[in-house]
Amino acid sequence: MSALLFEKDGPVALLTINRPEARNPLGEDGDGDLFADAVERINNDRDIRCAILTGAGKAFSAGGNLKAMRERSGTFAGVGVHIRERYRSGIHKMVRALWNIDVPMIAAVNGPAIGLGNDVACLADMRIAADIAVFGATFLKVGLVPGDGGAWILPRTIGMARAAELFYTGDTIDAATALKWGLVSKVVPAEQLMSEARALAARVCRQPPDVLRMTKRLMREGMAASFDTIMEMSAAMQSLAHLTSDHAEAVSAFFDKRSPEFKGQ
Repeated sequence: MSALLFEKDGPVALLTINRPEARNPLGEDGDGDLFADAVERINNDRDIRCAILTGAGKAFSAGGNLKAMRERSGTFAGVGVHIRERYRSGIHKMVRALWNIDVPMIAAVNGPAIGLGNDVACLADMRIAADIAVFGATFLKVGLVPGDGGAWILPRTIGMARAAELFYTGDTIDAATALKWGLVSKVVPAEQLMSEARALAARVCRQPPDVLRMTKRLMREGMAASFDTIMEMSAAMQSLAHLTSDHAEAVSAFFDKRSPEFKGQ
């Protein structure tokens, strides 16, 4: 059984981290390739308009494998330079893949999202949490830095002060606090989590697919690029959007007082 399950349901791709017996640890050998392959499959499928990422069983992801760290095995074997290269080719490859997914992604956080698991959830554009979910950036508690890029990811999700509090204390927060802090946009009963995620994905999928992907790219670039750069990118992408059949369909539907039917043309 794969450690990352891929299911396509119409225009929605569902990715499920699938190591439930160990609370879905990430960063194992091969995880970089697994996630990169899944993201490439999504990016190359023009029928897919949204992705959902969740965890199997009772956890979203408890983060790195502490047993492997203790045993200095897998990703954590060998001397420092070897571990560095495995981070770059494994954990970082996974993080970069999820960052570069072309379609909007929803994290359906079904349980603990800790350390690397929390940062992976933060790579999603939208996060919905089950009421039993907990979140933490507990790297310092195990004598580590956020080696997955979390020092860049988390402050951009919840702000510098909140991120600093999570990093420096190692505290975990419940779903209600995560909602208050803006880490998630909605908290629902655990049994309703996937139906809520699918309903949100369905609303996303009603949008014209090409400009949906372009809008995501603008938002991603806007997190680091200058104002002038985003203005130039916006003008370039908008000129393409004006020439799409979907734009013409949207305008016609507005005047006809009907719902548009977007085909990605």
